[in-house]
Amino acid sequence: MAPRANWKGFLKIAELTCPVALYTAASTSERIAFHTINRATGHRVQRQFVDSETGKPVERDEQVKGYEVSDGEYVVLEPDEVASAVPESDKTLAVSAFVPCGEIDDVYFDRPYYLAPSNAAAHEAFVLIREGLRAAKVAAVAQAVLFRRVRTLLVRAQGEGLVATTLNFDYEVRPAREAFDVVPDMKIAGEMLELAEHIIRTKAGSFDPAAFDDRYEAALADLVKAKLEGRAITPPPARKREKVVDLMAALRESAGLAGKAPAKGAAKSARSGKVAPKGKAASRKAAARASPAKAAATRRKAS
Repeated sequence: MAPRANWKGFLKIAELTCPVALYTAASTSERIAFHTINRATGHRVQRQFVDSETGKPVERDEQVKGYEVSDGEYVVLEPDEVASAVPESDKTLAVSAFVPCGEIDDVYFDRPYYLAPSNAAAHEAFVLIREGLRAAKVAAVAQAVLFRRVRTLLVRAQGEGLVATTLNFDYEVRPAREAFDVVPDMKIAGEMLELAEHIIRTKAGSFDPAAFDDRYEAALADLVKAKLEGRAITPPPARKREKVVDLMAALRESAGLAGKAPAKGAAKSARSGKVAPKGKAASRKAAARASPAKAAATRRKAS
């Protein structure tokens, strides 16, 4: 059975127009879903909106949108007033620019869709656009009215088709500094960095999405099956979390070097687990631990 399109319209590049359809690329519909049940009766529970002060139910035709301007004070908008803000759609996905495929930071990526021709007459134009993007190694930036909002999409060639990813607006993406300002300015050097690089090299591989299991979903499925079969459910024992107190020891254990003597010249940093200081002083200390020839070269470089 062919999937149902989420949206149909036209992909427009200058004077070239191609009838297209958007299909959901990622969905949660296959996840286990639960209903809320009344334990006493076994009946499903329904939601009902009630007045926060009186506690009385509020019927649908009495419900309106409200924007809070101060504590308990709202600007009320009627349904037709809200509808007037919805942009008019011309069913066109209009391309405004072409950018290198890796130029847009993926924090702006929102939701992926498959973009395909909507009828047989569109095949030639669709393949032309796809191969043009692929040959130029670019993605198309386009805008369209999707689901009552103007959305920006990034359209890229993938396999036999195109992938159109909706993008977050700039105001929706929080500045990275809010998360990273707490990270101190440090420089990692010596055996610590070498061990980290070694661990990364030994675990190098390729991404295979089929290799990753949704353990929570699988556990839920097992629970439902056990209930159906009348089996007793025993919660698993709580896992003990070991607190890492020695970063160097953890690195050596991860690299399979636990119990082995640290490399010459790294014993002090291995015991302390500290990072090397920055600047010329760091170069001089590193030179003191190195061979005479290397130490001299390091001193010259530091000076």
